[in-house]
Amino acid sequence: MTARAVRQDRSTPRAAMARGDKTRDGRGRVRSMPAILHYGFRPFFFLGALHATIALPIWLWMSVSGVVMGGPFQAMAWHAHEMIFGYLGAVIAGFVLTAVPNWTGRLPLSGLPLLGLVSLWLLGRIACAFVPSPEVAMTLDLAFPIVLAASVWREVGAGRNWRNAPVAGMLTLFAVGNLAHHLEGMAILPEGYAIRIALGTVAMLIALIGGRIVPSFTRNWLVKQGGTSLPAHFGILDKAALASTVLAVMGWMFAAGASLSGWLLVTSGTLLAVRVARWQGWQTWREPIVLVLHLGYAWLAVSMLLLGLSTVTDFVPASAALHALTAGAIGTMTLTVMTRASLGHTGREIKADLWTRAIYVAVTVGALLRVAAPFAADTYLTLLMAGGILWAFAFALFAVRYAPILWRHRK
Repeated sequence: MTARAVRQDRSTPRAAMARGDKTRDGRGRVRSMPAILHYGFRPFFFLGALHATIALPIWLWMSVSGVVMGGPFQAMAWHAHEMIFGYLGAVIAGFVLTAVPNWTGRLPLSGLPLLGLVSLWLLGRIACAFVPSPEVAMTLDLAFPIVLAASVWREVGAGRNWRNAPVAGMLTLFAVGNLAHHLEGMAILPEGYAIRIALGTVAMLIALIGGRIVPSFTRNWLVKQGGTSLPAHFGILDKAALASTVLAVMGWMFAAGASLSGWLLVTSGTLLAVRVARWQGWQTWREPIVLVLHLGYAWLAVSMLLLGLSTVTDFVPASAALHALTAGAIGTMTLTVMTRASLGHTGREIKADLWTRAIYVAVTVGALLRVAAPFAADTYLTLLMAGGILWAFAFALFAVRYAPILWRHRK
């Protein structure tokens, strides 16, 4: 943390620390709280993994039994809501709450305020599963994304870190998607927009933030290995890829069936594929925790291509394209960030052990099976079940392997 960053932080906790308050340590963590409440990634990564482990098998069971939850959503809508705004919302919160202090130089959300935000997330999950009133469930569920977005806006503004204002803006858009999904369930808005708004926002986050961390981490690893062929620096092609992705995603959000939107998606996927190919991922095959970053970004490129092709041709089922984005790009990238951040921010070596490698294999094979299912009519249900179980198993492995890391103090 630079001296300039410290001067910018005029918060009450920082002032108290300057006066000799010892309730927080040098990293801004509340000493009296258990380790799980020291940093945002700890509770949210753990709970997000647990939620994915439980919610997806419940959906698979619902899909074959016909049983529905007692909340405001029908079965398919509940599945989409909990995968996007439940599991994914938790992972995004864990990442952003941990990254913001590094971006702004301000203290992390820790202790009771963090517990309060976690409680809002849990309240939303309970409301969507068991509260039958759509209005009450919506009110309870929206508290978490609204407070999260407001907190990040506050930190970005207080730290004058306007470079990362787009991240706060995307969190706001994610909250809008959550609201829209509830309104769709009440037949106030037409169906489809909410999910596309939320997933499009996440796709842009992966394109933007993934485009920073993948070449950066790859470069650092290759330099340590003595490599000379390093990832290409950010240039015109990268700007074109990001610009085309923003245009394509906006088109998909609000004009999903339009031919122009389809071709924009194809263009975006092509440029993203060229972009990730320039980052020398093939050289990292000896270290899966680096290699899987490239795999996650490649999934994003594939998903954009498939979404585009599903719009302009009849050869690609829309479900396969959508799950290339969700199970493939989002599933892979979230687990990659979760494993890497959990190790790095707890003082451990950032290296994939056998458990972590198994996590990467399970999520990759699970995603491949789920994307393949719509192409195979005769074995659709078998591939759907196998892919879903393997994908959820990856998160179960994370919860089991990383629980001791997330619940214990930093090394």
